[in-house]
Amino acid sequence: MKKVKAGDVVKVHYTGKLVNGDQFDSSAGREPLEFTVGAGQMIKGFDDAIPGMIIGDKKTINIAPEDAYGPRSEEAIIDFPKANVPADMKLEPGMQLTLSNQAGQPVPVVVVEVKDDVIVLDANHFLAGQELVFDIELVEIA
Repeated sequence: MKKVKAGDVVKVHYTGKLVNGDQFDSSAGREPLEFTVGAGQMIKGFDDAIPGMIIGDKKTINIAPEDAYGPRSEEAIIDFPKANVPADMKLEPGMQLTLSNQAGQPVPVVVVEVKDDVIVLDANHFLAGQELVFDIELVEIA
């Protein structure tokens, strides 16, 4: 049987969970996820788990934050001037917003706190600092 190697295009079914068992994503009920192994399209820990698998293989892997979305960064907590927010926009902690970076790319943020003159925003990825658990099944090697 053919084993996956770097450069192969594969299709996998997966379920992503936190170590406490809370599920954050899954391909269940959808088409399998397709990507090129080793091309940087996936988080490192997920990508590194695929080589050597054969069609039908299933495995569960734990991925440390460093090989997933990285540690939480205090630099990603930003004070955003309230004057730059439309006056009619009601902001509350926990709200998700999207800002644009200097290159015009969308940056998802979460409102942490609303102060008199600034809004404290968290631009960390929602899975930053988390150890992740993935159940993976290889369904195709293209």
